[in-house]
Amino acid sequence: MKTFIIQFFTWWNGQTLGTRFFTWRKGTKVGEDQFGNVYYEGTFDSEGRKRRWVIYNGYAEASAIPAGWHGWIHHRVATPPSAENYQPHSWELNHQPNLTGSPAAYRPKGSIAHGDNRPTVTGDYDAWTPGS
Repeated sequence: MKTFIIQFFTWWNGQTLGTRFFTWRKGTKVGEDQFGNVYYEGTFDSEGRKRRWVIYNGYAEASAIPAGWHGWIHHRVATPPSAENYQPHSWELNHQPNLTGSPAAYRPKGSIAHGDNRPTVTGDYDAWTPGS
């Protein structure tokens, strides 16, 4: 019952009832990534391409899609990573969640949220004044 209520009232936590019904009727499962996100394709869109979508495992966060699946879902490549031996490149980074508003958020030096005192001015800067 809890799952039904969550799917009925929220769109950011997994899938809605409409998405579940559409996926059941029109979707074909293509694969799954290491995060548990499941990828589907189905009917044709207005451009004549097969529509592709993802059912997130947990909160819907688009940055949680790995690079190989990102290329497939945006029609950059025709073959999904599950149908080939996809290996990420050495320069591709692993997913990091958005940490804004959390204690682990980035706080640069000089920021009020950083907690330290601002560095003292070294004297290599002259303030601009009008007419000078």
